[in-house]
Order: sequence, then structure tokens, then C-alpha cells
Amino acid sequence: MRRSLPAVLVSAMLLTACQGNGGEGGATSAAFDPKTCQGGTLSVLNQGGINRLDPARLYTSGGGNIPSLLFRTLTTRNRLEGEAGTKPAPDLATDLGTPSDGAKTWTYKLRDDVFFEDGTPIKAADVKYGIERSFSPDLPGGAPYLRDWLVGAANYQGPYKQPDGLEAIETPDDKTIVFKLSKPEGDFPFLATATQFAPVPKAKDKGVGYDAHPISSGPYKIESYEPKKSLELVRNEHWKPAVDNLRYACPDRIEVTAGLDAAVINQRLVSGAGQDANAVTTDAAVGPEQLAQLQPGSELEKRVARGEFPATTYLAFNTRKAPFDDPKVREALSYAVNRTSVVNALGGSAVAGPSTTFLPPQKALGHQAYDFFPAGASGDPAKAKELLAAAGKPGLTIELAHENDDGNGLGPKPAAALQEAFKQAGVTVKLTPIDSATYRDVTGKPATQPGLSLQYWGADWPSGGPFLIPIFDGRQIITAGGNFNLAQYNDPAVNAEIDAINALTDQSQAQQRWGALDAKIGKLALTVPLAHEKDVYLFGKNVKNAVPDGWRGTYDLARISVK
Repeated sequence: MRRSLPAVLVSAMLLTACQGNGGEGGATSAAFDPKTCQGGTLSVLNQGGINRLDPARLYTSGGGNIPSLLFRTLTTRNRLEGEAGTKPAPDLATDLGTPSDGAKTWTYKLRDDVFFEDGTPIKAADVKYGIERSFSPDLPGGAPYLRDWLVGAANYQGPYKQPDGLEAIETPDDKTIVFKLSKPEGDFPFLATATQFAPVPKAKDKGVGYDAHPISSGPYKIESYEPKKSLELVRNEHWKPAVDNLRYACPDRIEVTAGLDAAVINQRLVSGAGQDANAVTTDAAVGPEQLAQLQPGSELEKRVARGEFPATTYLAFNTRKAPFDDPKVREALSYAVNRTSVVNALGGSAVAGPSTTFLPPQKALGHQAYDFFPAGASGDPAKAKELLAAAGKPGLTIELAHENDDGNGLGPKPAAALQEAFKQAGVTVKLTPIDSATYRDVTGKPATQPGLSLQYWGADWPSGGPFLIPIFDGRQIITAGGNFNLAQYNDPAVNAEIDAINALTDQSQAQQRWGALDAKIGKLALTVPLAHEKDVYLFGKNVKNAVPDGWRGTYDLARISVK
């Protein structure tokens, strides 16, 4: 999943585990109390987002940030710092689900006293209907997993064309919902955090028009909404904090403004004039100008939230194209990379760190440290030259595709850094810029895929599965377009191991197996991991409890206070 996609609009149950930021910045404040934090107006200053609000069309993990203010899902992310925050937690459901039939069946029970914004009780049928809507061709954009996971769902066209619904989702009573899967999926509680699992009342559904005012099941409801521009939220009086202790819902109002320049957003957060003292952002990471001001002990440093979204920037080889079909060439380029220069091109060590593993350094993903082609901090051009000579390809000339701007971290700056590193190894690199709007279309279609390209992958949820499966499962190769397995790698033994890990419901066991699989694949040099993401976000002077959660690396709007 790309971090720049709608995910930007895209849990321990103990409140005592939460620590907050003081009104003057990032120091832990014992004064923050979720029971007395209510009041005020929170401003959200964003570059993008709020292009749509229909839960069927949102590609979010953990319920999203803005969407989670409106929608409750069967499960949600555990909204805590660090490792504890990488776990799912019950939301509308009473627990994380009961697996049976070897994790091919998952059963959930809904809580009592959960209501829509009009006071109507939320029933299991509403969750089922909300999921079924996400299959409609008229409502594209949501997470794709359910079409593959649910029995008989591959060709389902949604309730408007097939009103009988999905037999794989059963609702034997108002409080029970059962999912029948085609194969074991131990990660189902993670998937159940996706916004497609938000309930939708069938009587209020307006098809594509539902996007204008989706019915809230969360702590806020829509007062006004202008797509791509603004969203104003007020309290949903039918939401009960007694049955939702994950969302603190501190502000009385939340006002989102989109379409702003990142530099302008960060300057407004720094200045904190007027209502900007009560402002945050969900998609404008701290820019170079502000990073230069973040000296230890400075006032601005106290108003910074630092986290890590599990994501990797990497080089992708198309192993069907020469010379990248030769493992020695791939290994040579792995030795030649200068990760220090790449990190600097991405913005420096405050926002990125060097990576030699495909899985980022988070325990929840199963990360195991390895470095099969040790290039050191600045590359090993001598070793690269040696391997190229042995392969009969000294003085190699190759092309490197990249985006035509640096907005997504895949642009001219890191590409130029790689070009210079490869030059030291005697490799001539021709840079091929591709328009950012069509980059995924070009690189994701085998017929147009370049031999070497800059890529980025972020986890749909904190587990090794959604990180490794799209990139290395041979059954995920899509020839028509939308392919992420850019190496076009298909090993039946790897595919079988993926299935075996997917069947595990013990996440600690799964983590170990994902890490071992990453290391096994890493020896093949199908990719060159370059850097992992670090997240640095400013917040306004009056903002409290701006604590990044361990799932997304950013602060949670449902827990922030401006009182």
C-alpha cells in the first residue's frame, strides 16, 4: 500500500496506559485525563484527503484517522504508542473474533448499546450490508482482500445488482456475524479494522450519493462536507463513550481543510497564530525548513510527534529483463548502493533510516536483521565491479525509472543519488522519469514495466503478510496491470510457506515465520531495500496528547485534545 493513497484520509483497553503531550509540546503530561478533556475546536490542515467519505471506497487500515471519527468497525487499531499499538482491538465487536475450522471461519458478537447517529441500533445485518456494498463496481477504491478471502466472492457485484448478498457472510441474529473464508486467514482481526467493515443502514443508502453524507457510527457526525476542500464534524449524541474507550473524542468540533501546501501547513503550525494553535495535520510531514529548527530542547522540538509507519523504499528488479535476469548483476548493484546518500536525498536521518531488509525494523512485522550484500554506509563499488566482471558485464549501462517529482520519495533526488553510487562501480545509469500520476500504471504492468525502478511499500496492517505477499507471492502476479510482484517471482515453496503462515492465529509464531521468509527471499536479491520511513509531525501550541500510535506512526485525531 502506498502511504500517499486514501489511507491518509487515510488496543489495550486500559486508559492508564496512555500518556499525553502537554499543552506546550511533546513532554509527557500526567495532567491529561481523557475523562475531562472535552471542549474546543480542533483544526486539521491537510494537503490531500477527504476526496470521498463513503466507507466502501476508503482504503484504510485500522479504521483510518479521519474516517475513524465517523465510523466504527468490527475491530480497530490499538491506539497506543510502540509495540502495544501494533495490535488490533475490539471495536463494534466484543472481542477479536472466534476462529474455527482452522481459521477458515470467524465469528463476531456485537456490543450492546451501539447506535447510528439517528439513534437506530446497529445490527449485524448493517455490518454485512456495508461490506457487500464495497463489492459494487460503482463504489471502487476499497481494500481488495475480501474478494479473495470470502468463499464465492470473486465475481460478486454488490447488493445493487445481486440483492441476495454474499452467502459467505451469515447473520444468524442481530448480534452475530460469521465469515466463511476460502482458506485459513489468521490475520482476519487485522482486516476487520478496514473501513469496509463499518455498518451501513440499508434504508439510508443512496448508492454513489451516500458519499455526500454517510451515516455515522462513531463519536462525530458530518455538519458540512465539500469534497477535496473541507469537512466539519460535530458530536454524535448517540455515541456512548462507555462502550468505546478507545476514542476519547475530546474536541466539540473538528474542522478539516484540504488542498493546502505542505510548507504552508508547517509554517502555520510553527507560528500557531489564532486557531492554528489548535491545529494538527495528518499528511504534511515536517519539511526541511522546520527540521532545521528542531534543536534539542527547543520549544519547537516539544511540539513534534515522532513515529514510524512500517514502510520501505526499495529498488525493484524486473527479473524477466536482461541484465536483471542475472543474479550476479542484481547482487553487484546491491553492493554498489550508497544508502547514506539515499537517506539524505529523502530528507535526512530525521525522516528515513537505511535498510538492508525488506521488512522494516518493527517487531510486529517479524523483522529479522540481515545484510547479505554488505555495502556499508556508502557502498562497496569494488565488490560490485568484481561481481560484474565475473558475470561478464563490466561497464554496464542500465536504465532506472523514477517518478518525475519528489513528492512520494521516488523522484529525481534519490534517483540521482543512486546514479552517482552506481557510477562509482562503473555502471552508467540513464534516468527515466515517469509522471507520478501514471507511475504505478506503467511499473505495475508487466508489458510496460521497466527493468529497474524506485518503489515504496507500506503495510496495510502491522504484520509480515501484507508486506511480503503482494511483492513475492507468485499467485499475486497480475499481467493486465496493478501488479506489485515486480520481480515476477513465483516459487511454489514460498507460496506454500505463505499459506502455512496465514493459517496461524498465534501472531508471535507468525512473526517469526514472516521474518525467516523475508531472510530467505532476501538472499535472491530480487529487490534492493534502501530506507525505512520515519514520521515527524508538528502540532499546535494548545494540542495535548498528540502521541503517535504504533500502527501508523502518526498521532490519533480520536485522542487529541485542545482544551
